[in-house]
Amino acid sequence: MTVSRTICLGFLALIVIGTLLLVLPLSTSSREWNSLVTALFTSTSAVCVTGLIIEDTGTYYSVFGQVVILLLIQVGGLGYMTANTFLLLLLGRRFGLREKLAIQKSLDIPGMSGSVILVRSIIALTLVFEMTGVLLLLPVFREDYGMGYSLWLAIFHSISAFNNAGFSLFTDNLMGYATSVPIHIVIPGLIIFGGIGYQVIMEAYIWLRDRLQGRHGWSVFSLNFKIVTSTTLVLLVVSTLMFLGIELQHPNMPVATLNAGDRLLLAWSEAVMPRTAGFNTVDYGSINAVGLFVTMALMLVGGSPGSTAGGIKTTTLRILFSSTKAVLQGKEEVLCYQRQIPVSLIFKAVGVVFGSTTAILFMTLIIGVSNPNIPFIAIVFETISAFATVGLSTGITASLSILGKLVIICTMYIGRVGILIFIAALLGDPQPSVVHYPEENLLVG
Repeated sequence: MTVSRTICLGFLALIVIGTLLLVLPLSTSSREWNSLVTALFTSTSAVCVTGLIIEDTGTYYSVFGQVVILLLIQVGGLGYMTANTFLLLLLGRRFGLREKLAIQKSLDIPGMSGSVILVRSIIALTLVFEMTGVLLLLPVFREDYGMGYSLWLAIFHSISAFNNAGFSLFTDNLMGYATSVPIHIVIPGLIIFGGIGYQVIMEAYIWLRDRLQGRHGWSVFSLNFKIVTSTTLVLLVVSTLMFLGIELQHPNMPVATLNAGDRLLLAWSEAVMPRTAGFNTVDYGSINAVGLFVTMALMLVGGSPGSTAGGIKTTTLRILFSSTKAVLQGKEEVLCYQRQIPVSLIFKAVGVVFGSTTAILFMTLIIGVSNPNIPFIAIVFETISAFATVGLSTGITASLSILGKLVIICTMYIGRVGILIFIAALLGDPQPSVVHYPEENLLVG
């Protein structure tokens, strides 16, 4: 039982537990037994913080079912090992080497030191952001609903947003709040902080704390902080401008009748939501092919390591960009912010991209063959959304065949645990070899 297998089986156990709870009559608003495929699909989507649904969450599931989904989102967003470690700490159990290794691998951190403090910080940080989101969303929903239901809406959407899940209790997701300024600030804010990574937030907090306490020593941000923040900022700005340009060039878009300010808000949301969040303020079934292509690219990149987000991650994109730049400049070292990137990280980045692309192509092929009546671009969009744990859809999820839904379930699961961890769980840990083979050149490019 390797660490990779522990992580994979942990997520699988959560999915099974969620399925057993959601299949009960108590979980549906009709008080009838839920379909096993629907329960399995919803449980997987919640644990993998994806947001793809077969049935509407707000009307199909009872309050008990919604609570189950919310708990699955919370545990899935924290990660199985983080939640399990926190439970062990509450029970007073010893935190052994195996748990430290699992935390290191699941959060993709460089070392094992400070693992217990890191877990506690993650839990505290999560609670602070989610409670802040509740307080900011409550007045917005209070205008349309009673105090009790507004509080539940605020809690559900705050947790769903910070964990990049995308589940909503509204039938049209957040399209009813397409012109609400607070929604376009609070929800994207929670998504960005949830998808930027706990280590980045902690570094920013320490820097701000030192400044407020009058400490004048120079704070040196880590390379991870610099890459994550700069790449995230560039992606957000560029994609916002791209969506704004796409909407202006296509007058038949659903937002064509809105003013310039509302268009900017929607372009901003369209740039943030594909970063593995899954909320939508526009109907993606009516967006043109150019908009879908840009959205798929953003979904594939996803968030950052050590966060609630999925995708290949911003650091992977930056490493490949820097590697390509080094090759074009004829350099033998890959540099970023005057730091050399280790060859092992470059291999890992290549493996993540190649493995992710292969998985997406294979899953898309199966779904396309089993659902010949569905447009192919919609299938590709759905597969990338599932693998990157985004949750956006053009509206084909419920119309997929049983095989198609099962493939999407597997895709969400692989995307959440990570393609490298999943392959390592299947093949086992690599064995060291004392045999070294001679080098030989070949033609490339």
